[in-house]
Amino acid sequence: MNTATKLSGFALGLAVLFGATYGVGRVADPVAPPAEAPHEATGGHGNDGGSGHGGDNGATAHLPGGLLVSDRGYTLRPVDAPAGQFAFQVTGPDGRAVTAYDVAHDKRMHLIVARRDLSGFRHVHPEMAPDGTWRVDSPLAGPGVWRAFADFTPTGGEPLTLGVDVTVPGALTGRPLPAPATSTTVDGYTVTLTGAPQPGRTAELTLTVSRGGAPVTDLEPYLGAYGHLVALRQGDLAYLHVHPNGEPGDGRTRPGPEVSFSAEVPSAGAYRLYLDFKHGGVVRTAEFTVVAGSPTAPGVPATTGAPTAGTPAATSSPSADAGHGVPGHGHD
Repeated sequence: MNTATKLSGFALGLAVLFGATYGVGRVADPVAPPAEAPHEATGGHGNDGGSGHGGDNGATAHLPGGLLVSDRGYTLRPVDAPAGQFAFQVTGPDGRAVTAYDVAHDKRMHLIVARRDLSGFRHVHPEMAPDGTWRVDSPLAGPGVWRAFADFTPTGGEPLTLGVDVTVPGALTGRPLPAPATSTTVDGYTVTLTGAPQPGRTAELTLTVSRGGAPVTDLEPYLGAYGHLVALRQGDLAYLHVHPNGEPGDGRTRPGPEVSFSAEVPSAGAYRLYLDFKHGGVVRTAEFTVVAGSPTAPGVPATTGAPTAGTPAATSSPSADAGHGVPGHGHD
């Protein structure tokens, strides 16, 4: 049985509303093409937090990744898919579906979805058909407005992150963002964060993984690294895709317990960090709320003391009742 779905994309201050149908995992083509953003708008891939692509005229700051549905002539278009699947295409400057992509971090396409209240997160890797359609088992776990980010590099082009909203009908109670914390647990692992993001400046973030009180020193490579970090800004869900300093096999990067990142956030405010790491053949995600700039900025969740691993504010182990850490969080 089909129900209504709305898809919306943000393009440098313009919101373009699409009409679509959704039938338990079905998303339809937008009925009208979105407006293309100015050339200065940027993607979100790399250690610069997605703020370094394109020229700057000195007056307009670069946008973070994921805020645009269309950038540099490339457009993200969800397409009709069988129930239980999510499908999309990326069309290029010629209006045709792109079929040539460079491999970045072991994959040609990274699809990240997050509920708009940041109470859900998935990172998956769809497969592309010869016609340029990407398909994957639907990562949209339950009702709500989700932001879908396509993170890719078209062959001959620059890295881009495009974003589009997908609404899954149904009753949903909004969940507040957990308070800032420096420690979180997932599946018996404790991950501790050292360092804090600084608006407009590069900051070192170090995440240390332990289990049962012992440091984990045999992390396994995942997407060409010992850790994979995504940061989303509360409110507009600006997307910052950063990667660790060093890589497996470079002769200097150890497989844990520490994984360090150089990250830059574009503004003050609250951010949700998602660290993917692999150990024992399983990829897990540790989640943190962090604050850049003033802790009293509007919308920043209050800190109610020093959370410790295992408390609601510091725990992101996926469970049926955990709003942050969606049941069935997977990595394909």
